[in-house]
Amino acid sequence: MRKTIRIFLLVLVVTFIVAQFYRPEKNTSEASENNILMLHSVPDEVAGLLKNSCFDCHSNNTTYRWYHNISPVSWMVADHIREGKKELNFSEWGNMDIFSQITKLEEMCQESEHRKMPLKSYLLMHSKAKLSDEQIATLCDWTTRLSEELLVKAAEE
Repeated sequence: MRKTIRIFLLVLVVTFIVAQFYRPEKNTSEASENNILMLHSVPDEVAGLLKNSCFDCHSNNTTYRWYHNISPVSWMVADHIREGKKELNFSEWGNMDIFSQITKLEEMCQESEHRKMPLKSYLLMHSKAKLSDEQIATLCDWTTRLSEELLVKAAEE
């Protein structure tokens, strides 16, 4: 019995070490002219909220912590980023049509109000990303204003 446990632990340790050599590609790139912060007048407070609570998973640039380099955490993080960018990528904001942008702005507010975003699994490791009621109100006020601006722009085109 003891020998079986030792062999199992040895296999587990070797598997963990080998897994460290298989890491996903990092989510980093040059600043894009299609970035929401470049295309719209975003108040500093809102820009800070987006950078702190959204951009790690919803942009082309993630701020990696030391533990993001350890497999299997690195795989989980890469999957969150892939899924997040598929849903909304602030770095590619300018590539969406105006009506898609308006829809995403409405969803941002709703997801925040319902505490669906940021994800609970993200908040476990990034407690500073949690949005207060006041921050959610600020974000929703901004998304409403920007949606209205985009609607006016769409009507003019």
